[in-house]
Amino acid sequence: MDSAETTQEREFRPRGWLAAIRCNAFLFDLDGVLIDSTPAVQRVWAQWAMEHGFDPDAVVAHAHGRPSLSTVRRFLPDADHESENREVERREIEDLEGIVVLPGAVELLTSLPPQTWTIATSCTRRLAEARLRAAGLPIPQCIVTSTDVTRGKPDPEPFLKAAAKLGFLASDCVVCEDVPAGVLAGKAAGALVVALRATFPEAELRAAGADFVVNCCADISVTESAGILELRLKSVNL
Repeated sequence: MDSAETTQEREFRPRGWLAAIRCNAFLFDLDGVLIDSTPAVQRVWAQWAMEHGFDPDAVVAHAHGRPSLSTVRRFLPDADHESENREVERREIEDLEGIVVLPGAVELLTSLPPQTWTIATSCTRRLAEARLRAAGLPIPQCIVTSTDVTRGKPDPEPFLKAAAKLGFLASDCVVCEDVPAGVLAGKAAGALVVALRATFPEAELRAAGADFVVNCCADISVTESAGILELRLKSVNL
């Protein structure tokens, strides 16, 4: 594959607010991008926060998009972090009520060749697989979870590993994220980042470095030709 095929190419078309991007693969976050688990996340972390005497809103805000272990370490620096994290994971795996697929996610995934997409999530592997099964989505062979990395988002390691598992550089991929920590991770990995307005205000996603902001996966369509993916983004503010 020559350099012209592996370099992200952008074509801006102001009329109709339509953008077209070429890449080799997609790296998706899970929660807030493909599925909505917000009610479950809020329930588990709010309960955990109250048990430990913390402000639930502050804990929940910090937990979004980060490995649960990092949240435990942030709020309980002197605790048995592994034990606390296992308890949080147990509660999250047991609380799958209300987990649903977000608009456009199924259509987008089924339009992609299997070897051109994967998930890089801050969930543990057991939790990610439980949520994917609850939502009825496939579990990609190359999934990267917090179980597979040393440094979670906003560090670029999850996206660098996910791209490598697919056989690409992260700079040849498009990252889809919904939280500032994930946007920062994608940009640090060298990827172009499409952010979704599912969890955080657009201004915060832009401040983190998002290249494009759309409403949901339904605003992304993909065609494939000769191993190159062409994305078209609708409802985009350029």
